[in-house]
Amino acid sequence: MTDFGKVAVLMGGWSAEREVSLNSGHAVLAALQSQGIDAEGIDVDRNIATRLDGFDRVFNILHGRGGEDGVIQGLLDILQIPYTGSGVMASALAMDKLLCKQLWQGIGLPTPAYQVLESEDDCQQALDKLGLPLMVKPVLEGSSIGMSKVHQAADMIPAWQKARACGGFVIAEAFIDGEEYTAAILHQQVLPMIRLQTPRDFYDFEAKYAANDTLYHCPCGLDDNTEKALGELVLKAFNSIRLNSWGRVDFMLDKQQQPWLIEVNTVPGMTDHSLVPMAARQAGMSFEQLVVEILKGSLS
Repeated sequence: MTDFGKVAVLMGGWSAEREVSLNSGHAVLAALQSQGIDAEGIDVDRNIATRLDGFDRVFNILHGRGGEDGVIQGLLDILQIPYTGSGVMASALAMDKLLCKQLWQGIGLPTPAYQVLESEDDCQQALDKLGLPLMVKPVLEGSSIGMSKVHQAADMIPAWQKARACGGFVIAEAFIDGEEYTAAILHQQVLPMIRLQTPRDFYDFEAKYAANDTLYHCPCGLDDNTEKALGELVLKAFNSIRLNSWGRVDFMLDKQQQPWLIEVNTVPGMTDHSLVPMAARQAGMSFEQLVVEILKGSLS
């Protein structure tokens, strides 16, 4: 086993995804310790800079703001403590759904049409431009927090207000009628893709973390050539943001089998029931092996 020194597993934090991060963090901590790694869990608060003395590296499993947006990465760079995952710029770009979409559009990668919502007039313009149904999203949240699927015009303003309460910009996005997929990436390798299926209106927070009727298909059912081509697309999307080590790209396939990139997660969930570990298992890698491989990314 590589000598990683003393490892701080950063979890919790102050984002809307705090509880999910704590679940991920405890799973990661147990896996590291089971492999003989000197790891200690830290529930992150605003005093985190004073609590990292004596640690040689960090396994960052903070989800959402403060953990995936470049903030903790900047602090760790200042403290000169190596960490897992992507750096400041890449983390900030990936966390901001609007900037990420604009970058992808700029280099010709497919992502759904959108409208920035800053007023009630913008909401009407989005209805005219994108049609119904459509998705309304806060650009700085993960786990589908603050997100709504709008079926009728009367629901547009309430959906915008719900998303706006999360802070930051809000976008309306064209709804893609098709299948939802996710692709985990580890050290430039695309792991087996997962097709997500839910009877709910969309793959929302409840479907992700509480519902018992969400189905995860891995293998995803695509033929080898199609999955390979899609793997090249998601890796290009991943690398275009200068992401590093590991992450997850979510995309849709419409009825014509056209892919549409939705978003990137730079610190995905990491419990035994999460998507990246599920893909790793299909590739023959245990949860413990996956966690150690992610930690190896902090050595580069």
